[in-house]
Amino acid sequence: MTIRILLADDQPLVRSGLRVIMADHPDLEVVGEAATGSEAVRLVGDLRPDVVVMDIRMPGMDGIEATRLITAGPATTRVLVLTTFDEDDHVYGALRAGASGFVVKDMALDDILAALRVVAAGDALIAPGVTRRLIADFVGRPEAAPPAGPERSPRPVEGITDREREVLTLVGRGRSNTEIAEDLFITVATAKSHVSRLLTKLGARDRVQLVIMAYERGLVTVPR
Repeated sequence: MTIRILLADDQPLVRSGLRVIMADHPDLEVVGEAATGSEAVRLVGDLRPDVVVMDIRMPGMDGIEATRLITAGPATTRVLVLTTFDEDDHVYGALRAGASGFVVKDMALDDILAALRVVAAGDALIAPGVTRRLIADFVGRPEAAPPAGPERSPRPVEGITDREREVLTLVGRGRSNTEIAEDLFITVATAKSHVSRLLTKLGARDRVQLVIMAYERGLVTVPR
């Protein structure tokens, strides 16, 4: 199956480079390019790509607002954020806007392409080191973290089993399905099944939203 991709970046050289790279992979097809967030939103409506590779810093409407509009709309398009990470604080806003994954501009090419395929397949687990670092920093920020204190206790998560609660906690810690399976002494297939049921029961778009839910409900301790 071919993955249809929209490139959204205000730098023509970046878009051109990504297009050339993806042209060498028969399962990837660049169907359009956008230089602004508003253009990306419009093209998603016109072209219905599977994934938007979205820069954050663009003139006019930025990538965060464009991501929010795209993920809130009727299209099933997913957003893979393109960021410098170390410099771009706005990437944390993209978590809440509905982004399904993150690509750091200096990542290895194979990792970027792997992230594209993972996001297109409906997951949000990309390079573990990047994901965990992002999560740890994100939840440690005052505007992102839930209230903390000695009196704070985990909030109940309605409609899930005790085992699913354990899995949600581990997802919140940035654990992969393989690591969850090892921690709980279950098979990888069973771990994946638990994650899938959590997505359905909690109405989460993807794994990133499960991470946020785990922190918001106090299942995972906010780093100090």
